[in-house]
Amino acid sequence: MPVLPATDEAIAYAAELLRSGALVVFPTETVYGLGGDASNPKAVAKIFAAKERPQFNPLIVHVSDLAQAEALADFGPAAYELASAFWPGPLTIVAPKSPDCPIADLVTAGLDTIAIRVPGHPVAQRLLKEASGPIAAPSANRSGRISPTEARHAAAELVDIPGVILDGGACTCGLESTVVSTAGEDPVVLRLGAVPRSAIEAVLGHPIPVAKKDAPIASPGQLERHYAPQTPLRLNALTVEADEALLGFGSELPDCSAKAINLSRTGDLTEAAARFFAALRELDESGASAIAVMPIPNEGLGEAINDRLRRAAKAR
Repeated sequence: MPVLPATDEAIAYAAELLRSGALVVFPTETVYGLGGDASNPKAVAKIFAAKERPQFNPLIVHVSDLAQAEALADFGPAAYELASAFWPGPLTIVAPKSPDCPIADLVTAGLDTIAIRVPGHPVAQRLLKEASGPIAAPSANRSGRISPTEARHAAAELVDIPGVILDGGACTCGLESTVVSTAGEDPVVLRLGAVPRSAIEAVLGHPIPVAKKDAPIASPGQLERHYAPQTPLRLNALTVEADEALLGFGSELPDCSAKAINLSRTGDLTEAAARFFAALRELDESGASAIAVMPIPNEGLGEAINDRLRRAAKAR
C-alpha cells in the first residue's frame, strides 16, 4: 500500500477511497487510525478483519465538529461541557445513539451508545471534511498490539491492507484519547488517555471514577490485555537483568547492558506520553528477553501510561 505525504491531493484520494468502501490510515494527535466509512457495514467489517479485532469491542467514530456529532448522539449537559472544553482534541465522549443514527451496528457492537471524537489533527480534520461523513477508526495496528504513532509503524502492522497511508509525521500526544461515558446518571472514565482525569474533573466540577475492570465493554481500551509488545514486560523495575532492555524515566537510570530508552530525562509526563508507544515498539524489536520498566508517577498523564503498561504486561 502506498505511504503518501498528507498533501491536498493525497487527502482527496484517501477520501475517495473511503467513499468507495476501502480503508485508509490517517494521523490524529493521539495515534494513527485505520479508518473506514462508519455508515458502511462492509467497510466496518473490513476494519475488524484487518485488526483481527473481537466484534464485541466498539469503535470510535471520528467527526469534524459538534454539529456532526449531534446528528449521531443525544448529548446531555455533561457531554456538552466536555465537548466545549476539549473538542477538537483527544477526548472521546460516549453518549446514547440518536434514534435515526446512520452508523453501522457493528461500529457500536450492538450497544445503544456511541463513542464519538472530534480530532484536532489538521490532516484528520481535512480528511473528515473531504470525505463528508463520519469515519470509524481504531488504532492502525493488529488488535492488542502496540499502537502506531508514526506512519511507518502502521505500514509494518498492516501490510497491504489499507488503500493508502497518509503520513502526517509523529503524533504529538502519543496516547489514545481519554474516553468518558455520559450515558449514565453520572459520567465515568472508560479509558484513561491523553486528557488527564484531573482536567476532566476540573471542567465538570466533581470527581470522576474510572470504570471497574469487570464493567461491561462500552468503549475501546477496556480489554484486560491490550497495547502489548511480544516481549514480556517487568513493571516498576529498579534494576535491570543482563538480558533485559530498559524503558526508563527520570534523570537516573539503573545500569543496563542491553538497549535502553529514557521516556523523559526531566521527568516530564507529557514528553513521556508522546514517546511511549514508539519507545515500546523499538524495545520490542531489540531482541531482549524482557523489558524492564522503571516506575512512572501515577498522576496526570502518568495514570494513563501506567494503565497501558498494566494491560501490556498482562500474562498471556
